[in-house]
Amino acid sequence: MVKTKWKKPLVTAASLLIAAALLASCGSTGKSNPNAEAGEQKSASGNAAKTEVVEFKYPDNPGFDLVYLADQLGYFEGTSTKPKYVGKVAAPQIIPLVGTGDIDFGSRMVPLVISAIASGADIKVVSAGGKTLQEAPHMKYFARNDGSVKTAKDLEGKTIGFNSFGACAEFVSKKWFREQKVDVSKIKFLVVPDDKQEQTLEQGGIDLAIIHAPFSGRAELNDKLVKLWSDYDLDGGLGGMAPYSVNGKFAREHPQAVKDFVTAIAKTANWVNDNPDEAREIIAKRLNMDVKYIDRFAYVDDLVVTEPPIQYYIDILESEGKIPKGKVNIKDVYTNEFNEFAANAAATSNT
Repeated sequence: MVKTKWKKPLVTAASLLIAAALLASCGSTGKSNPNAEAGEQKSASGNAAKTEVVEFKYPDNPGFDLVYLADQLGYFEGTSTKPKYVGKVAAPQIIPLVGTGDIDFGSRMVPLVISAIASGADIKVVSAGGKTLQEAPHMKYFARNDGSVKTAKDLEGKTIGFNSFGACAEFVSKKWFREQKVDVSKIKFLVVPDDKQEQTLEQGGIDLAIIHAPFSGRAELNDKLVKLWSDYDLDGGLGGMAPYSVNGKFAREHPQAVKDFVTAIAKTANWVNDNPDEAREIIAKRLNMDVKYIDRFAYVDDLVVTEPPIQYYIDILESEGKIPKGKVNIKDVYTNEFNEFAANAAATSNT
């Protein structure tokens, strides 16, 4: 296993004494579970020992997200960490805010993380995310049901709505459009939040909507719209992994919290794969939507990060001139060191 080369902060004896004093005086930051809030563990002598529960800052955004599901299912209880929701954060701002430490974790597409790293951001992918299947794609492409757009070539001179520049909707689409001999320079791209795209398309503000789950389900049942493609049709799902990234400083200071975070969401991902309908019901309640409109999600098993989806986007960003060739190495982007399932798999393969 390749160890991540996090930058190490300067630690002195004095700082260790101060930290110990602060922990002794402050105790736990948790509030919800009596055992979890004290981080209660049994010592070798059988006495209860208290350890700090670290709250991680996380966006409170609408959507299908493993953090919210893990919280709902109780997978953070009894661990060293728990979420502290900081309110809604616009999708384009999530990775920049992880880089600055204003939020500690964020889930956005690989190219945004790669671009941030190329710019010097202290951030790294610590777990995989969604898995694109034919029956559970990452995003779907819709047009009005008036015949104005039927093929990729029809998009020249038209306006496409997507949730942000620099992510999957832009790069997966442009790559495929060019393969279809489309002059991408003749297409206008407009940022529209996923939950607003269906209405914007129906009213004529855009000509094509690229909508992510769970909101794509509602658009697919709208008889005024027609689904043309999914990202599975475009690249077989290679570009559909939406991983979770962590701020580097947070990871260096709270490695156990990061391990507990990754374990909690990995267990949740496996639960969603085994219980897709129950997961949809939880998200439907969260979004106050009829469950029939909630598209299902599928996740990478155990959320173990693999390299092909990352290399896919490194190649695209280099070909698009977004990062210099060779600027970002694949090992700079991710680590599985916090994922106990990856460690167990590696140990098994070596026995």
